[in-house]
Amino acid sequence: MTAITDVPRTVRRPQSGNRVLRWVRANLFSSIPNVIITLVLFAVLAKGVISFVQWGIANAVWLTPPNDSSACRAARGVGACWAVIPEKYRFILFGTYPFDEQWRPALAVLLFIALFYVSTRRAWWRRELVYVWIAALALISVLMWGGVFGLSFVSQDRWGGLPVTLILATFGLAFGFPLGILVALGRRSKLPAIRSLCVLYVELIRGVPLVSLLFMASVMFPLFMPGGFNIDKLLRAQIAIILFAGAYLAEVIRGGLQAVPRGQYEAADALGLSYWRKQRLIILPQAIRHVIPPLVNTFIAFFKDTSLVLIIGIFDLLTTAKTAIIDPAWQQFSVEVYIFIAAIYFAFCFAMSRYSRSLEAQTTGR
Repeated sequence: MTAITDVPRTVRRPQSGNRVLRWVRANLFSSIPNVIITLVLFAVLAKGVISFVQWGIANAVWLTPPNDSSACRAARGVGACWAVIPEKYRFILFGTYPFDEQWRPALAVLLFIALFYVSTRRAWWRRELVYVWIAALALISVLMWGGVFGLSFVSQDRWGGLPVTLILATFGLAFGFPLGILVALGRRSKLPAIRSLCVLYVELIRGVPLVSLLFMASVMFPLFMPGGFNIDKLLRAQIAIILFAGAYLAEVIRGGLQAVPRGQYEAADALGLSYWRKQRLIILPQAIRHVIPPLVNTFIAFFKDTSLVLIIGIFDLLTTAKTAIIDPAWQQFSVEVYIFIAAIYFAFCFAMSRYSRSLEAQTTGR
């Protein structure tokens, strides 16, 4: 008998181009209605892109002499006036902070970005990261306030722009997150008094808009303080944002706690762990892993909600942009300024979104 030998077969992997082509056929051109809708949407998109390129790039005015908007007015309706950005960017980013000292808030913004980047590296998820945060925030405070190390003192009334937005968002979420964890645990407590207080806090804060809390913090909060004791309006707004963030994050984290299997609690009890060790080592890590997407959605929403501090006279990034175009010479070019602000907000929010996706993939193994 002749021996039958196995002949190795070469398996060809489908090329990426073929996969893309199959996806296009299946999702965009699978039927006559889909073909019509796809072509119409492509035509509208192409028209919009071409119009924006002509307005924003081809016919745009990029630079003008200082305080001279004549070239922009001549191109109005035909091309964009990006010259308003180099003319007004320092006021947009830093508000009324002293002009010669604006390197200090610029350095504070860079420190914030570096702090965010270090915090996203899993290799830094150690106890030392807490000390890095404390040192960085202390250095940011020294830069913004001054009054030491030869830096001139700058009161909070002169702060504005991007540093204020980052301060409100960072401190609001940094303090709101542990507050949300405590409230979420309190809502699941077996003690009726603690559970009732946590439910009352969550329902009260979530039942009113952030605008009303900012008004209460700005107008009513000083009435409860002792005579002669006054809190800066930036700190009052920060307290309101922390309370608001804590209530919303508490509900997100409570949903994660409910998703943890009951067996995990029983296993922790069988090991003889105390309540706080059980929550810290076993329950909370699993609960937070389940709710990473809604947590990041909440972070992004609060980062954008900091623009509401306008109503109590705090000059955040969006407010300084609105104020910058009060100048009659540049008042007609608000669209370009708002596009510039939207790009800044998009950069921060998109970075948070991408990081959440990568973190979710790492924790779930997908």
